[in-house]
Amino acid sequence: MTAAATESPRIPAGSPIAGALLTVADAGLGTSVQDLGRPGLAHLGVPTAGPADRRGFTLANRLVGNPENTPALEITLGGLAVTLSRSRYVSVTGAPAPVTVDGVPVRAPALVRLPAGARLAIGRPWAGCRTYLAVSGGLEADRVLGSASRDSLTGLGPDPVRAGTVLGVGPARPVPAVPLELAFSPVPGGGAMTARFHWGPRHDLFCAADRRRLTTTAWRVSAQCDRVGARLTGPPLAIGSVDLPSEGTVRGAIQVPPSGEPIIFLSDHPVTGGYPVIGVLTDADCDLLGQAVPGDELRLVPASSGGPRRIP
Repeated sequence: MTAAATESPRIPAGSPIAGALLTVADAGLGTSVQDLGRPGLAHLGVPTAGPADRRGFTLANRLVGNPENTPALEITLGGLAVTLSRSRYVSVTGAPAPVTVDGVPVRAPALVRLPAGARLAIGRPWAGCRTYLAVSGGLEADRVLGSASRDSLTGLGPDPVRAGTVLGVGPARPVPAVPLELAFSPVPGGGAMTARFHWGPRHDLFCAADRRRLTTTAWRVSAQCDRVGARLTGPPLAIGSVDLPSEGTVRGAIQVPPSGEPIIFLSDHPVTGGYPVIGVLTDADCDLLGQAVPGDELRLVPASSGGPRRIP
């Protein structure tokens, strides 16, 4: 392996070369093709989908010179191994994980020149759970309703990535000079995560004591956690049985079922729901929750622009 495979150069990628192929040798526990999803189709019953950590995803594309919506790979809990038929720059962002090229550790995987035929492997993250791999030129995948995102709830989009999957790669792009210290996503790393949210639309169905409990409890992310949503465990809110018509839901919605333990919707959430939504996470903190693993501690804090907001 050459020195270029372990360093993080900031020079143009060279002349565009079409016809590259990415071959998956090992897909790990869960790898999918994602772009920024299918916004604007909820009225047709189509979820948005897209990456669970949008910041990590778009950053990977920017580092290799791709437009932010270019298809790339989302890897859950590591285990991915790939080769390229032509030398390209690649970027690994999101949850920090060990990266090797032909078995040699990569010191700065945010931007790597991967030689043709060399095997790039991504291990289990040290913190968080979702890592992103973007290739200069972008992955070529079939689009459904305008998007190449795999939606785990509806099955829309490309098939799940498996060992033996081969994906085309578009012409290489010049690599911009992006400060690589910006390439690391904020991910849970022990201690309590803090996620900001806005109250509503149904917070008025909960008593003041329950609204206070939502913001003072050290919630835990349960084992029921995937791209659809994350169920929290802790002292239940006393919502009981509520007769509501189904309403539209959004990414980050904090829905409270009869059990009283909140469920926070993530990228592949359903477009409607019948349980009351007490609040909605900020968009940035949806990315943070997209990196949470079972057992992580989560505190919910009302969002405001001028210090702590009082509980209504």
